[in-house]
Amino acid sequence: MKKLGTQRIVLFVLMTLTAGLAMTAAAEPLILTAVAQEDRIQIFADGILFTEYRFRPEQKYPYFYPVNGPASSESVTTETSEPYPHHHSLFFGCDRVNGGNYWQDVNERGQIVSETVKCQQAKGDKIVITNQCLWKRSGAEPPFRDERTITITAPSESLRIIDFDVEVTALMDAHIEKTNHSLFSARMVPELAVTGGGTLVNANGDKSEKGTFGVKAPWCDYFGTRNGVTEGLAIFDHPANPWHPSKWFTRDYGFFSPTEMNWLEDGSVDLFKDEINRLRYRVVVHEGDVEKAEIAKLYQNWIQE
Repeated sequence: MKKLGTQRIVLFVLMTLTAGLAMTAAAEPLILTAVAQEDRIQIFADGILFTEYRFRPEQKYPYFYPVNGPASSESVTTETSEPYPHHHSLFFGCDRVNGGNYWQDVNERGQIVSETVKCQQAKGDKIVITNQCLWKRSGAEPPFRDERTITITAPSESLRIIDFDVEVTALMDAHIEKTNHSLFSARMVPELAVTGGGTLVNANGDKSEKGTFGVKAPWCDYFGTRNGVTEGLAIFDHPANPWHPSKWFTRDYGFFSPTEMNWLEDGSVDLFKDEINRLRYRVVVHEGDVEKAEIAKLYQNWIQE
């Protein structure tokens, strides 16, 4: 009996060490690699494509696509989809700026053009990309230039993170009218949308378009199950952003965006020449639902960095 007890103790110790090593391995950040091409930068996590930052000259604006889930390696966002095919995956723009449209419609009505893109760090535990963009419109002077710093990390097998930090400089006095087409946004694939059986939830626990539309919250998470794999994408709104916590424009078909522009008290906002506004967002692409991914904890960790 004494020998059997010793065997059990040894087995328990070995199991504990093995579990501990597995947990440590699971928590190790993945090695990221960036591959620059003429019109995009591809980012790989341990050799598997995570996302591309696309900036072709004919695009309406630069955007991320695909944004692949960590478990499925399939995009959780859609490059274009009905209704409203002008939503391109994960993007930043704005309508109704000095009469221009830097969100939808033809490029002559407004276009955010990538001028310079640099990969400041192309390999390691993070990828850092800087991008300068000019907001152009046919027959009019550009109202804005923006400078983007994009930092991508993969803290574990089940998480991918995109930090999107943008400084928007007014090149002239700019008048932005009330619009729901504005700022940082994501469009999920139909299979993960509420209409496809997915879940949209905010930091308050409110769900779906009915519960989250026009509601202030520091974050929202959109997730669902596709081919037996549960994955999602959360957007975090930084406390230093204007209007934080922002009201959210949400749709059950898969669109969501932290933007106060649809609820401006005076119906518009004015920016003056040389004024600079900084906006920071974090995108968390995760395996599992909002609880398994610990989205609330991840948000608190982010704002304390």
